[in-house]
Amino acid sequence: MSTMRDEATDAIAQRLRLEREARGWSLADLAARSGVARASISRIERGEMSPTAALLVRLAGAFDLTLAGLLVRAEAAASRLTRAADQPVWRDPATGYTRTQVFMRPDHPVELVQVTMPPGGQAALPASSYALIRQVIQVQSGQLTVTEGGETHHLHAGDSLGFGPPADVIIANTTAHPCTYLVALARS
Repeated sequence: MSTMRDEATDAIAQRLRLEREARGWSLADLAARSGVARASISRIERGEMSPTAALLVRLAGAFDLTLAGLLVRAEAAASRLTRAADQPVWRDPATGYTRTQVFMRPDHPVELVQVTMPPGGQAALPASSYALIRQVIQVQSGQLTVTEGGETHHLHAGDSLGFGPPADVIIANTTAHPCTYLVALARS
């Protein structure tokens, strides 16, 4: 299992720089397209700052990628078979949630992610992060509150939720216990 602080943060930094340079964009160009401060992008690319999920979603969106797509490109997974020990794990430094990329290939329309949200953890994701995908969440253990647009859903173990049209989303664990859930994504 690869943990993200050293090698994964470095891989993300290199991938962001590669994606930006492949498009011929300056730091200012990426900042304008993503809404992320130029100084923050520079610090991320130099490996001086570990980006939050919210920042990565905005940066990935600027490249017309999903968060999973960006992370997989950073990890460069190519096999149809992904062993549990080889599934990249990333920890959001702001919320403490962990995200395991269970399955993703650039040539396959479905991605599978497992997330563990710590007690009191919350992730706010903008509507733009859902523009190119369809998503379903299935809670494996614990409880999760999902606010999509103005609608709030309380999910318990075994419950699933298919997301509607792109809207701002807040995923929160308001309990005193961790919540683990699967996310299935399909590119539109």
